[in-house]
Amino acid sequence: MAGYGHFGPSRSQGLGGVMGGSDPHIHVEVKVVHGDAAVRNLMASTFGLVGDLPGLVTTGCGVRVALAMTSPRPDRVTCLPCREHAQREHLRFAAEVERLSRMPGSTVGPARGRLAAARHRDLARRFSDAAEE
Repeated sequence: MAGYGHFGPSRSQGLGGVMGGSDPHIHVEVKVVHGDAAVRNLMASTFGLVGDLPGLVTTGCGVRVALAMTSPRPDRVTCLPCREHAQREHLRFAAEVERLSRMPGSTVGPARGRLAAARHRDLARRFSDAAEE
């Protein structure tokens, strides 16, 4: 695990450092809730357009890794700082969805907002559970 500690990139890498091939961890993208793959799939299904995915992405712990070394699934992520980042992001997004669904004129009603928020809270819990294993 050259250059990699339990709390993100080593000082020699700095934030935004690119991990070499020796990083065995699976990370989450920094935009775990709004991942590029999900946007790409939406564009493809809506407009028939397919864009290229990036080769390198920034992760929740601040390093840049190959997209293949990331996952949005709690059972796959092995980087502790990334799991903690994903947990925070899913909790933040759940609160935002609930708040926005209660606003007048929202296209997502309160019931659907609660369901979406519950799904993101469950994901946050699963990222937390994975951190305790």
